Amino acid sequence: MMKHCLLLICLFLSPLLHAETQAANNPIVILHTSSGDITLELYRAQAPISVENFLSYANSGFYDGTIFHRVIKRFVIQGGGFTSKLEKKPTLDPIINESGNRLHNDRWSVAMARTNDPNSATSQFYINLRMNSSLDKGRGKEGYTVFGKVIDGQYVVSDISKAKTTATAMFPDLPLEAVIIESVEVIESVESGQ
Repeated sequence: MMKHCLLLICLFLSPLLHAETQAANNPIVILHTSSGDITLELYRAQAPISVENFLSYANSGFYDGTIFHRVIKRFVIQGGGFTSKLEKKPTLDPIINESGNRLHNDRWSVAMARTNDPNSATSQFYINLRMNSSLDKGRGKEGYTVFGKVIDGQYVVSDISKAKTTATAMFPDLPLEAVIIESVEVIESVESGQ
């Protein structure tokens, strides 16, 4: 009887321990913005290409001085491609879409921005302000790849989402006052060995 109880306990705890180990391998990234800090957890196991792509930009200093150029209240805030002078930064090659990874465009999730071409994501990313299931992969359509989540600084994201915006030919939802990503701090997990 005791053996059966121990076996059941082990079977119950095994997925929990696995999930904890998996989470321990997730890099943490802090976006130091002009509005405050936003801390992200990146899901390396579910979106390896997108995470490594994001980390390569973050580690190179690419995001330093870029802005959130698209702010749509109750939808998304998007950044990572333009300077405060609205100059587009040169990027690496586009990456493969990973929207079939079973991660969803839920509130506070972080995903890769792209054009109509599913495999066109480069440096730009967005943070969901609500459940945006229309951005998920669906029958006959590719979605937008979720690769992380805001785990701290949600109030900063909310503050940014309330920014007054203006419309220009290229930027229909541009904040009147620039919201700048001043620097990015990458904290790799101990388990990942980096």
